Amino acid sequence: MVIEDKTNSYLSFSLGNETYAAHVKSVLNILEMTHITRVPKAPEYMEGVINLRGTVLPVVDTRSKIGMEKIEKTKDTCIIVLEIDVDDDKINLGTIVDSVKEVLEIEPHEILPPPNIGHKFQSEFIIGMYKVEEEFIMILDMNKIFSTDELISLKENFETQKV
Repeated sequence: MVIEDKTNSYLSFSLGNETYAAHVKSVLNILEMTHITRVPKAPEYMEGVINLRGTVLPVVDTRSKIGMEKIEKTKDTCIIVLEIDVDDDKINLGTIVDSVKEVLEIEPHEILPPPNIGHKFQSEFIIGMYKVEEEFIMILDMNKIFSTDELISLKENFETQKV
């Protein structure tokens, strides 16, 4: 028996002056910023790894990954622990955000289509837009922010290590 996920809950978070949201089904935990061990020769967006209950958790700088400028961490900076699907396998990944805001209940009919501004703008990871007053929240597909090759590489490099 397959139980369909009918949850319309999204965790909202900020990167700079913009607000984004991810479906709660991919969110495992929210952690305060902690010491991150750098990994030699890792991609620029790869911040490093942390110890999460005895396992190595790769941590990515979300700002860097989506093309934003890196900034200094603040007291609000945190790590969202996600479960990402890769070729019928699950990978746990930490993603650094400027701050976590709130959980939003968004009905499917309230989600507007993503912007279409040509092929150069990569909007394939934007599921849609949610309007709150005069601002928009971009709803992200966390599985699509990272390519399959990137995630497989992260998994192979870190799944057998211990911090």
